[in-house]
This record gives sequence, structure tokens and C-alpha cells, in this order.
Amino acid sequence: MDGVVAAGHPLTARAGADVLRAGGNAVDAAVAAVLTSVVAEPLLTGLGAGGYLLVAPPGRDPVLLDFFVEVPGRGLADGGAAGRAPLLPVEVSFGDAVQGFHVGAPSCGVPGVPAGVAAALDRFGTVPLAELTAPAAALARSGVPVNDQQAYIFALLAPILRSAPEAAATYLAAGEPPAPGTVLCLPELADGLDRLGADGATPFYAGDVARALADWVLARGGTLTAADLAAYRVVDRKPVQVRYRDREVFTNPPPSAGGVLLAYALALLDRAPGPPDAEALVRAMVTAQRARDDDFFTGLPAPGFGDRFLASRLGSTTHVSVLDRDGWACSVTCSNGEGSGVVVPGTGVHLNNMLGEQDLSPAGFFAAPTGRRLPSMMAPTVVRRDGRAELVLGSAGSNRIRSALLQVIVNAIDLGMDAQAAVDAPRLHAEDGVVHIEPGVDGAALAAAGHVVSRFRTRNLFFGGCQAVERRGEVLSGGGDPRRGGAVVLA
Repeated sequence: MDGVVAAGHPLTARAGADVLRAGGNAVDAAVAAVLTSVVAEPLLTGLGAGGYLLVAPPGRDPVLLDFFVEVPGRGLADGGAAGRAPLLPVEVSFGDAVQGFHVGAPSCGVPGVPAGVAAALDRFGTVPLAELTAPAAALARSGVPVNDQQAYIFALLAPILRSAPEAAATYLAAGEPPAPGTVLCLPELADGLDRLGADGATPFYAGDVARALADWVLARGGTLTAADLAAYRVVDRKPVQVRYRDREVFTNPPPSAGGVLLAYALALLDRAPGPPDAEALVRAMVTAQRARDDDFFTGLPAPGFGDRFLASRLGSTTHVSVLDRDGWACSVTCSNGEGSGVVVPGTGVHLNNMLGEQDLSPAGFFAAPTGRRLPSMMAPTVVRRDGRAELVLGSAGSNRIRSALLQVIVNAIDLGMDAQAAVDAPRLHAEDGVVHIEPGVDGAALAAAGHVVSRFRTRNLFFGGCQAVERRGEVLSGGGDPRRGGAVVLA
């Protein structure tokens, strides 16, 4: 066996597995999967998105590549505040919960995906970028049949897609979201992928594509400038590390917020022996949530904040997880937010709406200074035992990412579930005084303990989309999250 890939779409997972079978390593496979995801999962990610890639080479320290979205506004007086248009509010209903988002040109941050995939291959890959973009570009031209999960996401996000004529023309037929089975062709995205393969990331940051992005956004009241794109860099970071049971967990460090809060919750649970029950999970989630105060977000950008934060208390999207036969582990999460609705003609780029995400703007919209990375909840994670990668996981799901990862880790380590069972198990999420639960969680016990309980009628993508792969002895397997149409392919 050459390895295993778990991802948010069968075609995404298959693309990574094909690269493993051809001799590529886990990073090559992860990049191939990411490039395919922008075609097969086009509203969750894209060339206008940002993300993080955690790689754990065998026998070496893990490294986190940060290519998340950055606050724009370079070269504009006061970051462009005077000419900035208002954000466009949009409500998205998950059926049993409603969440508000903000879109339009002012919501667009500096994208990182083109730079991130190129940097990952330069640092750790063995396959040329053009060999990985070509299959994704061919898929974008021939078209992808929309499956049930993607059709649901198109319907969910249709209000955003209708907010701009270019987005509607790209993704909606006669103004309606595509039904299951509809073949969606994205020829401009295909051209963008070919350009990335031929010329690398440079045109997206210092060439004609960069100029097109900046001109389009500025003309519509946004603040993305050519100077922002030219200044963008992928950043190496040392992962946050925490011990859980007899394992070492590595995850996304500050200035991202999700990884350090996940590590904090795991460390709290590690104080008590045995598997935590639902009440213990809620207590850990609530304690971590309360730590998200003004001092937390003020401190996040400071060097060494993660270590200081944990020491002082202890004494997001689509995801791809990969393990290869040589022991390399790669966990990469990318997100377009919900998408801004801003599709730049001729580039294949649908820009993110990260500046309109309330979870990423705790001090208020547009409060972060130009050039700062936003504090994402995304937390690509690797669990090692005796120095060997045992579990690789990550999730989509906005503010529910850390609760999804926490529960999957507990299910796998404490309860001994295999990766698919750990991902499938019912979830809960505690936030703002309410515990949201899926069927199968003991809501009566939580209510008796004094919690306000919100019951979902069915399993729901509100609770994240966790994709996980694992190694047990020499056996590789994985778990694709049915909440997001996840899939696992063995290579």
C-alpha cells in the first residue's frame, strides 16, 4: 500500500491517491488534492482562498506553512477606510441554526493558496507543479457532476452567489443553484490552474493576474491592492505541541486561534483519566471559549504567545489528510470562507470573504491593521506516538472546527474507534451559552446539568467536515466526513 487520503470529495481524495500510486509523497498528494478541491468543491476553497499545511516528515520536527489570508490596504490612506464600501450582510440557514456572514468586495483579503501550494512543493515535494495542476485543469474543463453534498452547499450559499453577476454567471444556471447530477464546467478556473502550473505563483502576486484582482476589487469598494499581493509571503511556523494521553499532538500555532484553543481543551481533558463524557467535553469547550477574551486576541500576533498561553493555564473550508508508506504525514486546510461573491473575470479566481467573517474579527470588522494574518479557527493536526504519525486530521466548519477535532481525537484515542467511526460519531458544540447536539448525544443529561441544549434533527455540516487518516501498526485507513461528502481512497 502506498498511502491513504481523506478529503471532502471523492475526486479530491482520488487525485491525491493517484499521485501516491505514481510515487509521490504525502505533500505531493496533498497538493494534488488541494488543486482538485478547487474544482470539485469550488465554493469551499479556490485560488482566492487561504490555508495552512502541516507536514510531519518521519524523524523530523513537523513544520506549519501559513498561507492564510492577510488584511489588505497597503498604499491606501488609513488602509482604504475612506473609500471602502459597506459589507453586504447575508444569512445562511443550516436548517436548525442560522449564521450571519458578510460578503462583497470589502470582505476580500489577500489570498494565499497559489503561493501556498507552490511553496509546499518547493520545500517538500518531488513532483513538478505543472504535473499536479494539469489533471485539475482538465477536470475543470470537462466538468464535475454536482453530488448531493455539493448541491446542498450551492443551495445554502446561493444568496452569496446571487450578490454579484459574475458569481451568478459562474455558478448558477438561470439564477438557480445546480441540482444533483448537473455537470459544472469552470473554463476560466481551468485557465487559471494552467497558468499556475506553467508560471508558478508569480503572476498571482506580481503579474497580470495580480493587477486584474486588485483593479477589480478596488473598483468595487474593496481594499486589495497590487502592493498587498506583491508583499504576500508564505510563513514557516513551529506548530503548537501538547501531550494527550501517551501521544504528542501538533497543530496550528498563533496567530491562528483554533490550534491553540484545541491544544488547551485537550490538555484540560488530559487531567482526568479515561474517556471524557459529554459534560466533560462541554466543560473543556466552554473553558477554551472563555479564553477568547480581548487579551487573547491582542496577544495572538506576538511571538511565543502559544507557549505562554498554555503555560499560564496548564502549569475555517475544506480539508485533506494524507499518510504515505514512508511515514510522511500531511494535513492541509484551505478556506474561501463562504466566498465573497467577487469572481474576477479572466482569472478563475473567486475571492474569499475573510474580512467579513465575524469569527475572524473579534474586535470588530476592519479593526486589524494592514498586513496582519487573520486569526483563523483552522487547525490541521498530526498526532504522533513514539515519534511516528498515528492520526492526521483537520476540519472545515468555521467556529466548530476545534470542537469537531477535539471529539474525533477523543473518539480515536480514548474510545479506540477507527478513523471512520471516530468521524461518524455524533457531535456536540458549546458556544455562547448553548450546547448544540446531533442525534445520539445525550441531551437530557446535558439539560439536567443546567445547559441550554439545541437539538439538530439530523447529522449536519454545521458540526464541521473532519477528514482523518490513521496508521495502526502497518495498516492505513481513513475517515471521510459524511457531513461534507468526505471520501477516503487507499493508494
